Amino acid sequence: MNLFEFIPDSEDLIEAKLVWAKKGKNKVVRKFRCTFGRRKGRLVAKQSQCSAPLDLKKRYVLKRTKAAKGARMMRKARKTKKYNPASKRVAALNRAMR
Repeated sequence: MNLFEFIPDSEDLIEAKLVWAKKGKNKVVRKFRCTFGRRKGRLVAKQSQCSAPLDLKKRYVLKRTKAAKGARMMRKARKTKKYNPASKRVAALNRAMR
């Protein structure tokens, strides 16, 4: 027995969507947006990471960092997305893929 026998229309079961993302300061690379599970909506480099177990230590460290510097991180991200050419390219490419 396979899992696909229980899921209707299993042929169109999609684990992740292809998107463009920034890597470093000026590189634009292809990544995947998870469409299921605990990582739903998150960008990952490989599709297999969508179903990988969570690293709880990283989760707690980011939660602490956001509590301390969340507003500062948001201001910096907003400025980057507004002025960095690579960020503008990523936005345009992802708009075109819709």
